[in-house]
Amino acid sequence: MSSINDYLAVEIQLANLLLILKHMSENIYFKFTNSVVIAPLLAVITIWAVFWVELRFKINLNDYGVYPQRVSGLKGIVFSPFIHGSLEHLYNNTIPLAVLTASLFYFYRSIAFRVLLTGILISGFFTWAIGRPSYHIGASGVIYLLASFIFFKGIFTKHYRLVALSLVVVFIYGSMLWYIFPVEDGISWEGHLGGFLGGLLLAFVLKTEVPPVKKYDWEKEDYDEEADAFLRQFDENGNFIEKAPEEEIPLDTARITYHFKENKDSDSLE
Repeated sequence: MSSINDYLAVEIQLANLLLILKHMSENIYFKFTNSVVIAPLLAVITIWAVFWVELRFKINLNDYGVYPQRVSGLKGIVFSPFIHGSLEHLYNNTIPLAVLTASLFYFYRSIAFRVLLTGILISGFFTWAIGRPSYHIGASGVIYLLASFIFFKGIFTKHYRLVALSLVVVFIYGSMLWYIFPVEDGISWEGHLGGFLGGLLLAFVLKTEVPPVKKYDWEKEDYDEEADAFLRQFDENGNFIEKAPEEEIPLDTARITYHFKENKDSDSLE
């Protein structure tokens, strides 16, 4: 009986160890690092600092935005995400930029910088190529880039955590999709569309490591149903067996052996 208990204890310890190793393996891919806080913080501080400089020194930096089909407008590809036309414009971009940047660096930290840098260039060139003749400014294109990348990358990887993140992005920012179309004057739908397409392209092109998909015992090729302790609790009709039947020993195979030992000590009283 003690050997059975020892065996069960070892099995439980091994199962716990496997769970710990699985959790540790996922932490290798999804890990909280300083960049999860620093990157969105720097992004928010930068766009607010630029806006403060404009107010403090009474200057207008809109000329550093993207101006389509002009060579001088190419500089806006780099500078336009940091420039905003009003406090409302700045405030509307702050929270999505912080949340999506933090999500990018937490779940895709190995390619986060490539997504940001390459995505900004793609979105900016797209806006410069097809945009209306006006200065296009604001971090909206970056926000659409991040939302698009996070959504499509989660769907492509099919990992349950990343798919869940994709669904959260759709739930919170799904209404932004309408603004990749010219539905409202004064909004750079070209920048939004460029960011959206850039995120889709990068989600398809850039590769990142994700935790391997867990395979259950019954999904493995060497799975043996007869050796499965769980299935052995059911009969051939699928009915649950409350107690496994004890193995009966045929009477004709049973043998009883007696051992006689003679007591050689004499019966005496002292």
